[in-house]
Amino acid sequence: MRTPPFYAVIGQPIAHSRSPQIHQAFAAQFGMRLRYEACAAPLDGFAATLQTLRAQGLRGCNVTLPFKGEALGLAEQMSDAARLAGAANTLGWDEQGRLWADNTDGAGLLRDLRRHLDLQGRRVLMLGAGGAVAGCLAPLMQAGVASIHLSNRSAEKVAPLIQRHAALPCPLHSLAWGSGEGAGFDLVINGTSAGLSGAGLTLPTGLLAPGAWAVDLVYGPAAQPFLQAAQAQGARTLDGLGMLVEQAALAFERWHGLQPQTPPVLDALRRSLE
Repeated sequence: MRTPPFYAVIGQPIAHSRSPQIHQAFAAQFGMRLRYEACAAPLDGFAATLQTLRAQGLRGCNVTLPFKGEALGLAEQMSDAARLAGAANTLGWDEQGRLWADNTDGAGLLRDLRRHLDLQGRRVLMLGAGGAVAGCLAPLMQAGVASIHLSNRSAEKVAPLIQRHAALPCPLHSLAWGSGEGAGFDLVINGTSAGLSGAGLTLPTGLLAPGAWAVDLVYGPAAQPFLQAAQAQGARTLDGLGMLVEQAALAFERWHGLQPQTPPVLDALRRSLE
């Protein structure tokens, strides 16, 4: 029997990753045998870990915190999405053995958002300026939204993001952290790590318009402080689990040329977390 193709997700920490479960579910839809493992890398050893896994037959990998920036730096070819994000979450090798990099986070978020709302003409606020926001910014700017404001505790991180995306056809502005009272945004996306550290987010009164949506890019208990604060302003809410599944589907499609069905995988994953 042929050895199944070998893929992985690399991060630190990585034991919590749902990627193996997701990719095995995708593979099962096509009757594929797949080896997909969660692999921890030392904080100073991503490149060495990638090289070791490649020697063991690795065909491609997903990359998560804290290695997305380093992954992009190792690539010989990169997609526009990865270049604009300054980070890669998907790596693979072409037929000539050259390492390529892509970033499917933003496209994955869009796929999930469009299951719930029409993005056309929406006024958007993104909280944070780290890798999660950077990965989602360009696709959102090209999705027909009216404008995007960026707000981050460290304001100096916002300007480089705005500059890097200046050529895209969407107004992009900076908003002082903690401001926005009465702004009435249609969509507020939390890309900060506040929930992961157990810290809450105080949302200014009227930050969200009536009927607005609030989205956290993480899922589980870490998403709840922001989502609960948004619900208190009457917002409809969405966590990052759908985005996780959709970005994985795009990586799967890039590697295998097959487009998996995501709703049943998302439903099963959400049930397993309850």
